[in-house]
Amino acid sequence: MHQVAALAPAVPPINYLAVLLATVAAMVIGFVYYHPKVMGSRWGAAIGHTEESMAKGPKPWVYPLLVLCAFVTAWVLAGAGVLSLYFYGGSFLWNVLLTAWILFVGFTAARVVVHDAFDPRGFKVTVHTLLNEFLIITVMALIIGLWEPAGLGEAVDFRFVAG
Repeated sequence: MHQVAALAPAVPPINYLAVLLATVAAMVIGFVYYHPKVMGSRWGAAIGHTEESMAKGPKPWVYPLLVLCAFVTAWVLAGAGVLSLYFYGGSFLWNVLLTAWILFVGFTAARVVVHDAFDPRGFKVTVHTLLNEFLIITVMALIIGLWEPAGLGEAVDFRFVAG
């Protein structure tokens, strides 16, 4: 019979102020990106919105949901960036940026393309979605990567323990 080895439980150090700033940055980027004078009119046309439907605005629960999702994204990126640093070593900033871009390609872009392949509008919205998400994840990574969490330099023990 095989014994299952488990990692000793450890929570990576996360700078929650950087996560909150990255959350705010995501909202600001979204507001600017989707402004009618930036990409909002083109996105609205691609998605099938009219001036009337755009004027109505979103339902009241949409913005709180967006803030929550932006926070979760920033929090996961912060933790994944720390784990990447522990694994590869080097610069925290470069680890967070590289992790952000790998996760963007592997999860965000890949899933959006698969989803939009079945959309009757085709890929009209895909470019808008991916560009906005790429900008957000890159700025989040810059904020998190430039503002290292306390305790990042402490030794981490990755030895397995018998369970």
